[in-house]
Amino acid sequence: MSEIASIAKELKGALKQFPNFPSEGVLFEDFLPIFAQPESFQKLVKAFQLHIGETKVDYVVGLESRGFLFGPTLALALNAGFIPVRKPGKLPGPTICAEFQKEYGSDKFEIQQGVIPKGSKVVIVDDILATGGSAFAAGELVNKSEAEILEYLFVMELDFLHGRDKLGKPVFTLLSGQTEKLGA
Repeated sequence: MSEIASIAKELKGALKQFPNFPSEGVLFEDFLPIFAQPESFQKLVKAFQLHIGETKVDYVVGLESRGFLFGPTLALALNAGFIPVRKPGKLPGPTICAEFQKEYGSDKFEIQQGVIPKGSKVVIVDDILATGGSAFAAGELVNKSEAEILEYLFVMELDFLHGRDKLGKPVFTLLSGQTEKLGA
């Protein structure tokens, strides 16, 4: 078993499941217990670092809000900068905006204009890949900055929603995702 697979197996055991949260038919896998244990948190970051290997990353782009939980720590481990992707109105100065579709309606993400230099190598991180809408919007912001997306990194994935199909770049998911909707 690879070191990444060994770490993933251990971290999967730390998750807590909540059926029918936040709505009927959803099995919510809470990865927050990983952060309550320093050793688990370190292993989470180490697994992503091992996956990236020797690839030079200039910036880790983390999505609001759970990408903020481990994105900055991963950026430090990679000797890279951290760029937050926020909801509108949360960042000062001129921003770049991208809209994305959610289950019910649409939303927007922003980054500060000029924060990612042209040609930078970027990884985009978030907790869960579901429909791919928010990750795609973050990718649009990176593309508008004329930077290069190396890969999208997620802790978990809801495979049955096929979110990775929207992204057009490599996707790495640390923990095996749900392959079907609760009660399907």
